[in-house]
Amino acid sequence: MTHPTWPYRAELQQLADRLPPLIRLGTSSWTYPGWNGLVYQREYPATGATARMLKEYATWPLFGTVGIDSFFYRPASARTLTDYAAALPAGFRCVSKVWERITAHTFANPRERDRFGQPNPDWLNAELFANEVVGPMVDVFSDHIGPLVLEFQTIARKEALSPAEFAERLDRFFSAAPGGVPYAVELRNEEYLCPEYFAVLRSHGVAHLFNAWTRMPSIGEQLLLHDAITAPFIVARALLRTGRSYSAAVDAFAPYDHIQDANPELRNDLTALARTALELRVPAYLIVNNRAEGCAPLTIAAVARQIVAAGGAA
Repeated sequence: MTHPTWPYRAELQQLADRLPPLIRLGTSSWTYPGWNGLVYQREYPATGATARMLKEYATWPLFGTVGIDSFFYRPASARTLTDYAAALPAGFRCVSKVWERITAHTFANPRERDRFGQPNPDWLNAELFANEVVGPMVDVFSDHIGPLVLEFQTIARKEALSPAEFAERLDRFFSAAPGGVPYAVELRNEEYLCPEYFAVLRSHGVAHLFNAWTRMPSIGEQLLLHDAITAPFIVARALLRTGRSYSAAVDAFAPYDHIQDANPELRNDLTALARTALELRVPAYLIVNNRAEGCAPLTIAAVARQIVAAGGAA
């Protein structure tokens, strides 16, 4: 699909100028060929251009942050962090996933056949987290550190880890984790959205990450739970419509070049988070995935218009 983005770049810039600086919109990763003509003016090779694409990504008027998902699969190397830092403008903060070795309760990667399904001895290992995740980012990427997201994929009921026990383990972890860095927790177990969980996050200044995901309450429903704003910043990831699997969204929406399933409820929830952030005078990092509606940049443009229309002008 051909997008006349560059001819109306001035319109996008005017919209961006009306967004308050506290509201940072961005996408979940950025290396999508389907965005050629929408976000990117030039063609990039299939591999080896990640930093160059990131540099152009950061010039799109409505992008004030970006979700770095690849750090979930391996800790960021100093070389990668250096390349990304060189590509980004000063103060451009990223929402980076934390290495899954820290957050996976059991080994879930089918490629690790010898350990698949076994307990992970490094689950919530604060020393490993400090050495392999936080240390390199502070050393090389400090001007671009936004919330570091600890994504806890679904913990099976057979593990018998109660909500209270999960909250207690988080408390121990954050008590030992390095300070001075913003953290956020993303859950895939609805039962862990309990008062103890929110209390632990609040005591450490860690954000509950509001996620739109197949088996979680909506972002709007999460916002109503137990004083769910637990940190001096707000983070959200709009990933999937409730009930839709990730693989089904990939099959339905690729190559992510246009909206295929507009979700007014999701857009309203993100707008509500933005308004909450403005009322509290705290920054909001609102990340949108292509699998939410089919094209994350166009979802972001729609949400930006709603925020401005709702009185979110600077």
